[in-house]
Amino acid sequence: MIRNILSIAGSDPSGGAGIQADLKAFSARGTYGMAVLTALTAQNTQGVSAVHAVPPGFVAEQIRMVFADVRVDAVKIGMIANAEIATAVADALAPHRGIPVVLDPVMIAKGGASLLDPAAVGALTTRLLPLATLLTPNLPEAAALLGEQEPIDRPAMEAQANRLRALGPAVVLVKGGHLGGADSPDVIVSEKGTTWLEAPRVATRNTHGTGCSLSSAIAAELAGGASPEEAVAAAKAWLARSIDEAGRLSVGSGHGPVHHFHALWNTKGTIL
Repeated sequence: MIRNILSIAGSDPSGGAGIQADLKAFSARGTYGMAVLTALTAQNTQGVSAVHAVPPGFVAEQIRMVFADVRVDAVKIGMIANAEIATAVADALAPHRGIPVVLDPVMIAKGGASLLDPAAVGALTTRLLPLATLLTPNLPEAAALLGEQEPIDRPAMEAQANRLRALGPAVVLVKGGHLGGADSPDVIVSEKGTTWLEAPRVATRNTHGTGCSLSSAIAAELAGGASPEEAVAAAKAWLARSIDEAGRLSVGSGHGPVHHFHALWNTKGTIL
């Protein structure tokens, strides 16, 4: 049975991040993707020039209509834009407890533009974190959620992961890509304890939408019955290959997207 995954997130017209990346990741991982839009952005590989939030009531109605008709096996939450949308999403998902929820707290675009109203951090923390099966912040996002300084080493990463888990998520994955050095370690904290995932840092500009793609791949794996640790490991392996193969694409002149469908296209760009 093919699993159905719902993304609740913003749109990226250049196709590398947001809803567009989520749908690609869902498909690449063998699942059927659905999308509820929270915001429209004007952006490309070089940056974001404008954000237009969708009215919260319409966001809630999109969610209601999907659940009224379609079996939803997992949910991924990305960009929520403001506190009102965070509240609407939390209220709309509240009747559907038991479905895996992956929360990627999208706050800042790759080019540095803010994608979350600062006033919304409180709503994100109090309303959405308790719904999350798995939370996937990078280091700046983890610090912002806690109102602390960004961690600069592994002990600080692990400590913040534990403090975030105390806010409600069953599992927290803090991504260490912003640490300095040759490695890019991630840490998972759950009721089972702490697990470190090691990976070498890849020298590339093709990192647009990596967080969106990773969290979506994790949601796809959870929907299939994988444990959080198994889901993260499988998603990271797929994303690493997607980054390695991204040079085969030619998209924009800034931070390019990853190659979601590397396993399906041959070197000539046609489907295998």
